[in-house]
Amino acid sequence: MTAPDARTATDRTVAAVWRMESARITGALTRLVHDFGTAEELAQDALLAALEQWPVTGVPDRPGAWLMATARNRAVDLIRRERRYSDRLAELGRRLDTEPPPQPEDLVLDAEPIEDDVLRLVFTACHPVLSAEARAALTLRVVGGLRTEEIARAFLTAETTVAQRIVRAKKTLARAAVGYEVPEGPELAGRLASVLEVLYLIFNEGYAATAGDDWMRPALCEEAMRLGRVLAGLMPAEAEVHGLVALMELQASRTPARTGPDGAAVLLPDQDRSRWDRMLIHRGFTALERARTADPPGPYTLQAEIAACHARAATAEATDWVRIAALYAALAQRAPSPVVELNRAVAVSMAFGPAAGLDLADRLAALPALREYHLLPVVRGDLLARLGRHPEAAAEFGRAAAMTRNTREREVLLGRAEAERARG
Repeated sequence: MTAPDARTATDRTVAAVWRMESARITGALTRLVHDFGTAEELAQDALLAALEQWPVTGVPDRPGAWLMATARNRAVDLIRRERRYSDRLAELGRRLDTEPPPQPEDLVLDAEPIEDDVLRLVFTACHPVLSAEARAALTLRVVGGLRTEEIARAFLTAETTVAQRIVRAKKTLARAAVGYEVPEGPELAGRLASVLEVLYLIFNEGYAATAGDDWMRPALCEEAMRLGRVLAGLMPAEAEVHGLVALMELQASRTPARTGPDGAAVLLPDQDRSRWDRMLIHRGFTALERARTADPPGPYTLQAEIAACHARAATAEATDWVRIAALYAALAQRAPSPVVELNRAVAVSMAFGPAAGLDLADRLAALPALREYHLLPVVRGDLLARLGRHPEAAAEFGRAAAMTRNTREREVLLGRAEAERARG
């Protein structure tokens, strides 16, 4: 391997490790320095150190622990330099007097659920002092490790707007001196809805990456599910926590079948259902049973019920689309949004014919929130193809391909556009 090739391989390793470990590192640093912005800067310093040193020294046996130790040492140096942190320095000094200096191999990144740094990070980012939009954007940035443009697509919002929200959120938390902790009692329940929203957005970014060469980012799905399970353990009486866990487990069960041998995307109707993860399906059904204690059911529980309909069907043809359409109608009443309406249009088309679905989809075309949402032309393309309007379908798939930033998804859409042109 040439030197440039070795450098490229090392840089990819650094990026992969950073994607997996950045939330834990930032969480641990936030606990130490009590400031989001400072913690992020220290974590970035450790990342730069890895980019400089690993090509020369080689990738450590435990790269995540190396990053954690490097970032923590920089935090200790910072505290020592800042006289205004004298109280924290004294406390840290007492620890250092009684404990040996940390070594990378001694660092444990997985803590007990109630002590989970990532969970604390989520609840801190979801503090009521921030707007709902800022909470979600900040958590996706700090916990999910997503770029600003990816967050913007998740929110169907301009990239500049998201960037401003993140900057303002960090400043607001610093001014308010928000504690880095998992709240208790009524405050915990009050922040729950925002936390659930953020976790599901993180899961969705892993389940269908908005950009890049990968169809999925399984590590993000796994982190969202892990945090969901932690929340379920902390709040066993909250039905919507179990509803979200059920939804994520059932959707994640399809992961093994969502790509072919060459890495190409495989859509739901074409998936080999024997490859679906039966363990995750079982866990999803179990969580769904716990979620059904609420009346009426919440939005995540309704979506989990929809996912369960797919999980129960042995074949695509056996799917109970009439029930799914009814569930989407209930979801539209409980949590109305353009995306829910678009999904309802798909369900209606499967239950009652493509013309009925196209009528619903066409009503959404003028909505500003869906103007740059590539799945709207995807849905219209599907429905037009089923109606035999192949040239129009080809145009819609081509338009969707131009809008998506995911390489794998673009390949699928361009292939569908070509196939429709051939039929026309």
